[in-house]
Amino acid sequence: MRASRIIQAVEAHAEGEPGRVITGGMPLLKGRSVFEKMQDMAANHDDIRLQMLREPRGNPGLCGNAIVPPCHPEADAGFIIFEQTEYPPMSGSNTICVVTVLLETGVVAMVEPVTELVLEAPAGLIRVRAECRDGKVTRVEFENVPAFAVHLDAPVEVAGLGTVTVDVAWGGMFFVLAEAGRLGISLDADNGAEIVRVSEAIRHATAEQLPVAHPENPGITGPTITNLWGAPATQGTHGRGAITISTGPFDPKRPQDASGILDRSPCGTGTCAKMAVLHARGQLEIGQDYVNAGPLGTTFTGRITAETQIGPYKAIIPTLSGQGWIYGLSHYTLDPSDPFPAGYTVGDMW
Repeated sequence: MRASRIIQAVEAHAEGEPGRVITGGMPLLKGRSVFEKMQDMAANHDDIRLQMLREPRGNPGLCGNAIVPPCHPEADAGFIIFEQTEYPPMSGSNTICVVTVLLETGVVAMVEPVTELVLEAPAGLIRVRAECRDGKVTRVEFENVPAFAVHLDAPVEVAGLGTVTVDVAWGGMFFVLAEAGRLGISLDADNGAEIVRVSEAIRHATAEQLPVAHPENPGITGPTITNLWGAPATQGTHGRGAITISTGPFDPKRPQDASGILDRSPCGTGTCAKMAVLHARGQLEIGQDYVNAGPLGTTFTGRITAETQIGPYKAIIPTLSGQGWIYGLSHYTLDPSDPFPAGYTVGDMW
């Protein structure tokens, strides 16, 4: 075998959402923070993201993570999140995958029944409490970055849909949120193609008409992701959501060709953004659980632990919990003669 690159990875999922975790083979990234290392990867090593997520090594629904040395003295490890069209500053499902991999493979020593650790994400420090039993991580709870609503009940003109009322909120990524029932959209998983089409049209219009930037890091902009939400469908839950992750550019002249994929999990950052909106409306109090269901019926549990202020916005400090599972160990190579060094996409599934 000859290879110009060999990457080691652990395959994991959190409540259904796959999050490949690179544990070896990454170049030395430059930066004084994990956010700066993320910027270095995006500018100079984006071929790794493309190789890992596109075919033949990846698929539209796959997310990725690269374990990197942390820069903050309190952090035990750092990680960079990458998806099909962006590098999210934070992700709940990917955090759960990373914690599960770090502890179950021994990169960070597991302590039973509870292991506490600190991760440095591009969005900042993430404090984690992992429940462990018999060498298995049975639950991951973490304190997310502060979440806040930027716009509530804002009108957006969407091609093909007319005026749509949306919220825009930060939960680790900037989300545009819209109520599925008002749009006549079923949130059932088998309606995924229609959810994606409508969500991408709303996201594109909102990004043009209501662009936002994080007050503490103006390099983070959006909205880049959509949350169509609805009433709970099963007992014991408080809501449900369908999160659309873009997998390609959006052409407003051909909205029917929108490319995206549903988050298979309930989406951790999307759940936190939804909690921020509910709290801003007086519908979710400090200390209340918010159990959010995704398209597979799996759940994340969120809770507001405190209020804070981020720039001009009243914000919440949320926690989120769920479980992850390892399902494979992989080595990926790149042959120097491979005609697809950056992978490829084909319109039948992208």
